[in-house]
Amino acid sequence: MRLLLDTNIFLDLPQRRTGVEASQAVINLLGRVHEGFVAWHTLSNVYYIATRLSNALKARDLVRDILTWCEVASVTHEDALKAEAMSMNDFEDALQIAAALSAKADWIITRNLDDYTSSAVPAISPENFLLLHHPSPLL
Repeated sequence: MRLLLDTNIFLDLPQRRTGVEASQAVINLLGRVHEGFVAWHTLSNVYYIATRLSNALKARDLVRDILTWCEVASVTHEDALKAEAMSMNDFEDALQIAAALSAKADWIITRNLDDYTSSAVPAISPENFLLLHHPSPLL
């Protein structure tokens, strides 16, 4: 399957938020079982937020790691126009959807499910993705 990971999934790692284990389990499947994609702007968002949480060196390491787990979804000017035309409250979420469409993603993995109720690409939490597609322990 082709999965686009939302920014919040990557931020589970440095923040050690509730659910970090499920996010890490999904990331561990990328490249082995599923293809992983990330929106271009996610890299700058992760870098900015991770720098504020720790430091620029650790933030750069996280971005480097993301680029080993995921490919950057190829998007164009037309994709940005499609995102802008979506009737969504959060333009960043529209950009995520445009990137998912461009990558032909089967799922958007996110913690903000309410933001994707009208998405053309279905959104699912890491926990529910694992329950649905990997109900057996992954170890």
